[in-house]
This record gives sequence, C-alpha cells and structure tokens, in this order.
Amino acid sequence: MTQHGEIFKVIRGLYETDRNTSGEVLAGAIYGPSYLSFEYALSRHGLIPERVSLFTSASYNKNKTKFYKTPFGDFSYSAIPADVFSHGVSIENADDRPYSIATCEKALCDKLYKEAPITSKRGMEQFLFENLRIEQNDFQNLDFNFIQNIAPFYRKKNLYLLSKMG
Repeated sequence: MTQHGEIFKVIRGLYETDRNTSGEVLAGAIYGPSYLSFEYALSRHGLIPERVSLFTSASYNKNKTKFYKTPFGDFSYSAIPADVFSHGVSIENADDRPYSIATCEKALCDKLYKEAPITSKRGMEQFLFENLRIEQNDFQNLDFNFIQNIAPFYRKKNLYLLSKMG
C-alpha cells in the first residue's frame, strides 16, 4: 500500500492515509501521551513573533527528549512534571481532526520549566521580553491566576519568578 501511495509512513508502525495531514494532528500519535506546547504553542497563540515549524510537544514520565523527522514535519518531545501535565490543555481541530495544545499560559510555563535557572526578576524580564520577544501588552493579558495556581507544581524557581510578575 505504501508503494502504491495508498498510505504514507509517518514513523515505524504509524501510517497515514492523507499525504496532507497536519503535523498538529499527528503530534500526539507519534509519541504519547503528549500535547503541543513550548515554542510551537507560543507561536501558534501569537505570544512570540517567530514562526515555528518544529512541532514541539510536552510529555511526562519519559525523562528524555525525543526527536522524530518525518515526511509530515519534525517533532520533538520533552518531559514536564506529571502533576501539571493535564492542566491548561485544550482540544482543537485541524481538518476536522482533533489534537491537544497547551494554552499560551501553559506553553509559557512549560517553556520556562525547560530553561536554565533564572535568578532574578530582571533576568526573567530579559528572557521574556528580549529573548522570547513577548509584547508587554500580551504578557499583561495572560491569566496569572492560572500561572500562580500551577507554578508550584513545576518545582522550579523560573516558575516562581513568573508567578510573581502578574
């Protein structure tokens, strides 16, 4: 069937019938449980100005980063704490097919979890507004109640600093 173009190999053991299937839809099937997050979700929600073509996803209980290069795009997966995995994730659709993606607040928290320790409020501001290039207005519109509620479960100083900025 692959030789006749009836199905297309995504990764070993996973095939797709539509050559134009969105990588968003495939991300959760390639490696799971997972949901789109980090840079991909931040870009998708318009919080960072860069267009991100790598499908970045969060997983848990894996303690490693995985990377897959496929005909449908490149996919990376990074672990976050299991306690926060299911919070701040929504279901969206691409071509009438569902996929899971982090809210912009959750994607920012996940991103900060992966980053090296930031030691001061000034350092956090520099990371958010200069490195990630988040606009001040967009930052002020984030749901800081959600961030303050979830930050302690990451058990990282970066999230503590973020929660104090709201």
